[in-house]
Amino acid sequence: MPKSQLQCYGEEVYCGGCDMLSRCNIVAWSISTRRPVIFGVAPYNPILGETHHVSTPNLNVLLEQVSHHPPVTALHATNEKEKIETIWCSYVVPKFNGAAVEGQVHGKRELKLHNHGETYEMNAPYLMIRFLPVPSCDWVGNVHIRCPESAIEAELCYTSHTLFGFRASRKSIKGKIIDSISTKILYEINGNWDSIVTAKDTNNGEVRVIYDAKEVISGLQTPVVKDSECVWGSESAVVWSEVSEAIMNKEWEKATEAKKSVEERQRELSRERITKGETWLPKHFTLSHSKEGGWNCFPIQNWVPPSPIQTL
Repeated sequence: MPKSQLQCYGEEVYCGGCDMLSRCNIVAWSISTRRPVIFGVAPYNPILGETHHVSTPNLNVLLEQVSHHPPVTALHATNEKEKIETIWCSYVVPKFNGAAVEGQVHGKRELKLHNHGETYEMNAPYLMIRFLPVPSCDWVGNVHIRCPESAIEAELCYTSHTLFGFRASRKSIKGKIIDSISTKILYEINGNWDSIVTAKDTNNGEVRVIYDAKEVISGLQTPVVKDSECVWGSESAVVWSEVSEAIMNKEWEKATEAKKSVEERQRELSRERITKGETWLPKHFTLSHSKEGGWNCFPIQNWVPPSPIQTL
């Protein structure tokens, strides 16, 4: 099923990671937000003001496209019962490198455990798109997770190993969890983020599985609309409904025309705002930018409300 980039971002949070949030397994949760990417399959570029609002049994997730040039996406997910909250501000900066393109994911990502008084700050790996010798897409790079309140830090390194591009990619991950005060390594992380990841306790040598991709991904479910009348007109599935329907029916010309219609409507709205001297503002977030810190997003509501679109 064709998807918007907002839906892809949302799935990173509401598909598979909820139980890990409640167990406060921050490193495993961070790894669970990665999904294999298929070369040549691209989501829709979200339009300005597009939203994606989904609820799971214990998590309400809301995304909004808060800027179009450059494209900036804001995410707010909350579990009011467990007092858990995550806030993301994501924007991708492409970097061309010969036979490859690096999609560097910028923006602040926070996971707040309010009952523990802890805030975990983290970044994301970047997407490496290779064209030669064999087309491929992989998550690579370093991820740093830190919590000033608990003095716990984690360093993760995503790598992709190939032999002249002809051997299947091994989506490896290595890292460590550190006590930042004593600088002692508490756990060593090893494995493949698309299969099994383990943590070795440096005190006693015990090794345990902290993430099983097969278990998580096999449990993914497509969100279902429970009340169509309450779905916002800005919802991704609504915005791109005609395009998606045409693609599913393999009516390529109709899909192209429907996509052009969505984009032309956005240009018309932009021209109207310019004529009236109006400035567009996000509905669910405030947006700021600084030369030093880049883009940042702040949710307007403390807790995300339940959505008429739900997963079981």
